[in-house]
Amino acid sequence: MTRPTDLETDAARLREAMAKALTADGVLTDPGWRAAVEAVPRHRFVPAFYLPAEERDGQGLTVWEPVTAELDYGRWLGAAYSDTTLITQFDGDEPDWKAPQVRHGGAPTSSSTLPSLVVRMWTDADVQEGHTVLEIGTGTGYSTALACERLGSTDVTSIEVDPHRLEQAASALYGCGYTPTLAVADGLYGYWPEASFDRIVAACSFRAVPPALLAQARPGGKILLTLSGWLYGYARVLLTVNGDSTAEGQLLGGTVSFMSARTHAAPAFGNPAHWAARLPTGREARHSPQRITAGTEEAFHLRFLAQCAVPDTQMTTVGDVVHLVDVTTGSAATLTPHEGRWEVREGGPMRLWERIERVLSAYDEAGRPGPETFTLHVYDGEQHLRHPQMPGLPLPTL
Repeated sequence: MTRPTDLETDAARLREAMAKALTADGVLTDPGWRAAVEAVPRHRFVPAFYLPAEERDGQGLTVWEPVTAELDYGRWLGAAYSDTTLITQFDGDEPDWKAPQVRHGGAPTSSSTLPSLVVRMWTDADVQEGHTVLEIGTGTGYSTALACERLGSTDVTSIEVDPHRLEQAASALYGCGYTPTLAVADGLYGYWPEASFDRIVAACSFRAVPPALLAQARPGGKILLTLSGWLYGYARVLLTVNGDSTAEGQLLGGTVSFMSARTHAAPAFGNPAHWAARLPTGREARHSPQRITAGTEEAFHLRFLAQCAVPDTQMTTVGDVVHLVDVTTGSAATLTPHEGRWEVREGGPMRLWERIERVLSAYDEAGRPGPETFTLHVYDGEQHLRHPQMPGLPLPTL
């Protein structure tokens, strides 16, 4: 399909509509960020991406359909200005956009985050004019462009671990007149050449707060990042840095998840049946695994709390059986439904489900507190999640 000559007119109209919708939804409460959303042409940063089909394939895998202006102009431009995350890469492999193919399954490794979340990240970090900012995870460059539009390019540094991704983002940014400092770098180590920063905002998730980020934030500066782990429990935290390698802050609400920093990806754990074969006779579980797997905000929060108790554990479901595996200690557990209850079998140095049950019970006894009532304290190379009505919940350290 031939691209229409009035692309920029169409884009401006859709961009204005998106800004109005985000304002109506309470996302764009700051006039400065609204002006940035109205000004930055998102379509320049997403010339090609994947969207999920309405139905899965015969094996239950998500069917990902390529979307470009050449394939379907209306769908491409409409999606570019919708509040949707657009997947641009799977499994670390760059797609062949000259001859894009439908994909079945795969793990997304790069994307253009939905605009409402991009704005929410900048506003939650309390980014203001005059602040110097480090963004971890340039991605397509759209979020970087918003920061440049609001703050000016001189005060923005953005790093990306994938060289090809950064090259494409740089081309789009420079083409739109934005000239931030860009570098291929691992977000785990921040970016010392441009430190110190007033704000550090990460568009990927970490298993623990990287010490380098504490060192690169000015005293009183703030770090906004997402903590995650091998259970795929997520929590966003806004930390205030004290200047002595310590920081503290509150968890933020909402079901927000980001792709893990590539160096923090979960290891392969083998065949779940092999782990289950050596487990002893079980007992009745005190809590159902559905408490951390259900599609609810509480379950989203509880999965993160469970992950704090067993930070090196992974979970998978085969048939009706839930498997927990810890490759670092050799511990494992299974939960099997039986006549309206769950039977748990555990083995190895750690009783994985028992540890999770303790957290779930403590959570219930504390009155089921929300994420915003928890605080994270980082000090002496360690970090602890605390709540006044719950015991300490240690998180993994790097």
